[in-house]
Amino acid sequence: MSSNRERNDRKTGKKQGLRGRPEGPKSGGWTPSPPVRAAGDSGPRERKPKVDADGWLWGRHPVLAALANPARKGMGRLLATEDRAAEIERDRLAPHGHRIEIVDGLALARMLPAGAVHQGLAFKVQPLEGVALEDIAEPPSGVIVLLDQLTDPQNVGAIFRSALAFGARGVVVQDRHSPALAGALAKAAAGATERLPCARVTNLSRALERLADLGWRAVGLDGGAELSLDQALDGRPTVLVMGSEGDGLRRLVAEHCDVLAKIPMPGGFESLNVSNATAIALYEATRAQQGT
Repeated sequence: MSSNRERNDRKTGKKQGLRGRPEGPKSGGWTPSPPVRAAGDSGPRERKPKVDADGWLWGRHPVLAALANPARKGMGRLLATEDRAAEIERDRLAPHGHRIEIVDGLALARMLPAGAVHQGLAFKVQPLEGVALEDIAEPPSGVIVLLDQLTDPQNVGAIFRSALAFGARGVVVQDRHSPALAGALAKAAAGATERLPCARVTNLSRALERLADLGWRAVGLDGGAELSLDQALDGRPTVLVMGSEGDGLRRLVAEHCDVLAKIPMPGGFESLNVSNATAIALYEATRAQQGT
């Protein structure tokens, strides 16, 4: 790299040439860089206030699912554009008596995090209370998904969506290391967080011990395991234990699994996104339980 670097003239804001002379405008053609604008040429940019994404649901599917959830009765502030409000009233999509505040789309976007695709609907709510572990584990049958320190809202939301699609009994997460079931997570879940029970526990290892006592068999997903997933599944009530993409399963959680298994990847690609891996595991576990 050349040691003759251009510098800015502090007084004029113009660039200095290699010999210290100001560079004037070109006589014609393309100008490689726009003129430097003085500090006073424009006022300060208006900054959008920080939004608490965990307090909002947005998008058609998440909001309509929340309105249909009896646990949301008497809860929240419902905002909708005029056409969405007409749809809700016409089709009676707010059965629990939520009053609609009509706002225009731009005003609604300003209330939400940057980039939120609201589709004309937003619902400001308190987080739902989780269910007890026993509520989704008794009687033992089917599949439960347990997430070990997954923190990305998009991934967790997609896992909820897949778990509901494949008929899972519920999702278990660690209370301290899990995102709220709102915001971008709820949007990615497309309403599944309102319909699928979620147990928030203090300690995942103890939760696995309790599930074992209730008749569940834990299968942990680990790319370095010897058994393939289809070999590990046997049709018994199954807890699919999924680790974070970076670290995988923590040691104590892995030790509390009955067996570790991998998803065979003959294509040679290193790994799958954890939400995709969960969808595959749910499919295989459902097949095993149906004996197919």
